[in-house]
Amino acid sequence: MSDIAFSIVLKETYRMKTDKIPVPGTVFENNLKERLMNSSLEDLERQRMVREQLECRGIRSRMVLDALAKVPRHLFVPADIRHLAYTDHALLTYCGQTISQPFIVAKMTEMLSLEPNHRVLEIGTGTGYQTAILAALAGEVYTMERIKELHDLARENLSPFHYSNIHYLYGNGYNGYPDAAPYHAIIVTAAPPSIPQSLIDQLAPGGQMVIPVGTDFQILYLVTKDADGLVHEIPVFSVVFVPMVK
Repeated sequence: MSDIAFSIVLKETYRMKTDKIPVPGTVFENNLKERLMNSSLEDLERQRMVREQLECRGIRSRMVLDALAKVPRHLFVPADIRHLAYTDHALLTYCGQTISQPFIVAKMTEMLSLEPNHRVLEIGTGTGYQTAILAALAGEVYTMERIKELHDLARENLSPFHYSNIHYLYGNGYNGYPDAAPYHAIIVTAAPPSIPQSLIDQLAPGGQMVIPVGTDFQILYLVTKDADGLVHEIPVFSVVFVPMVK
């Protein structure tokens, strides 16, 4: 990177983090330059992702936007495609699974209306990116993964962040996890042919579930349960997810 290009990156990255500008030529700037060389471009790409892919498409929750601005998505994708981490696409990860495009992650999360005291069930941990977003917003996250390699990988990926509110579950999540029910929110990252009744049963009154549904053609649904236990299934838009295995 040229000195001019780096100066721009340095000032913008540091400004976003501190609202200050480093003084050129100082020891502090030189040390900061070394620390930021490997992260500054990813930081800027992540901020650009939030502006151009999320805010411009109607994501309004400041907490959701902040979470996606902070969690380093590139650390949750295979090393050989990290340069694609902040593009507007779903990416193939491991074991035939995918990481959803940033907008889908943000939209599904926003639809859950999470609060700091909420208990969340996530079906399909994957590499742990969505889990990290949930853990930044909710009180407790129970995340279930049926593929052992991904279960172990997600724990490894999330370990450096020191989240104390994630419960890792290894197993098939088609029928949820009744031991910790009811949940204020449930998020499913694979598509069953129809909404499993067991997941509806584990949703707390006043709770929300976001789930893709379908086989050849999939629709993302927001499922709500009111205070009287009445369930509403609201179609949102078409999506493409890996199938949910029963």
